[in-house]
Amino acid sequence: MIQVLRNIGTLAQCKDEGTQNDIHPISEAALVWENEKIIWLGNESELPENYAQAQAFDAQGKTVIPGLIDCHTHLAFGGWRADEFEMRLQGRSYLEIAKAGGGILSTVTATRKASHGELLSRCRSFLPKMNALGVTTVECKSGYGLDKESELKLLAVYNELKENEPTHIVSTFLGAHMVPSEFKEKREEYLSLLTEELIPEVAKKNLASFCDIFVEESAFSLEEARTILGVAKQHGLTPKLHVDQLTPGKGAELAADMGAASADHLEHISEEGIKRLAEKGVVAVALPLASLYTNEPYLNARPLLEAGVDVAVATDFNPGSAPSYDLPLALLLSCNGNRLTPHEALKGATIIAAKALQIQDTTGSLEPGKSADFAILNTESINHWLYHYQPNCCLATVSQGKLLYGSL
Repeated sequence: MIQVLRNIGTLAQCKDEGTQNDIHPISEAALVWENEKIIWLGNESELPENYAQAQAFDAQGKTVIPGLIDCHTHLAFGGWRADEFEMRLQGRSYLEIAKAGGGILSTVTATRKASHGELLSRCRSFLPKMNALGVTTVECKSGYGLDKESELKLLAVYNELKENEPTHIVSTFLGAHMVPSEFKEKREEYLSLLTEELIPEVAKKNLASFCDIFVEESAFSLEEARTILGVAKQHGLTPKLHVDQLTPGKGAELAADMGAASADHLEHISEEGIKRLAEKGVVAVALPLASLYTNEPYLNARPLLEAGVDVAVATDFNPGSAPSYDLPLALLLSCNGNRLTPHEALKGATIIAAKALQIQDTTGSLEPGKSADFAILNTESINHWLYHYQPNCCLATVSQGKLLYGSL
């Protein structure tokens, strides 16, 4: 079925062209899709006659953007960690809490206890609320199981979501999130579990597209990361990295060396790291909600953009350091904290986020041939949307040509 959205005040195409500030707007626009794919867009005065009789919807002069892409989340987990929120407010650092037995390892305990059905139900409770914010694609990491059974359980949950939910789901294996407590004195055994058992099985069963790792004093070293990601690449999993978040550690340089799709966090990135990301075309992912919740410095994105690095924006939704899936809020913070313009922020959560997930050929911008993923915003402009922040300006969200939220 061919459908037309007419009377669009401004349509932001967000193509992978020009600078990150170029969102390629079309005024007084129309958008045409057939089944799951966009087949035409442009000024409504130029709408081809053969679409004139198609089922039409009125955007009432509102703003249309590509469906938002949250390219860094930890969607499935057990429990919450509200007590740590209070501890940080009282002055304890993220690393101090982790060393005292809190942090990631406390979520691991709760996640291991949760059944597949419980985790699946929880994810299904989050996704419609994310859709209501204009989100049509969500990257989902494992990393709260940290044993073979539990890591595979998390990835199986994501696989079921991928097969049955209208939201685009991209899975990432993050078994190298932390060394679990039972391997504290047997670190080499855990590395062997990852490289000899888990990564091969994840790849064989096609449970993930990416292999991620947390490189930090409390997690994994650069040398360990090279080994783990090297094995992942041999098995067809593309590297991603949590790096330079809490301390400077040459993580961005490692991401460049490994040919990573993205390097995420980067609050303590070096000048050399910025240069290397630009040279290798690695996407930087800013996670301003994590800076907000952990009281850590925000990544200054200006030097990266000036060096030619693409900067994506995501929520880092997880129960500890970023317990919010509000991607528009993250976009606002990326302006005030990461020093992006509103246009740069929008592009960072659309086509640049798609590049971080290597799906830019199918989604992330409004172009013929791509998935019909878009959101209608009740705002006069992208600048006004983020400047006059409200709980939700999204009037409707469409993914693969199907209405997920609101009305047309």
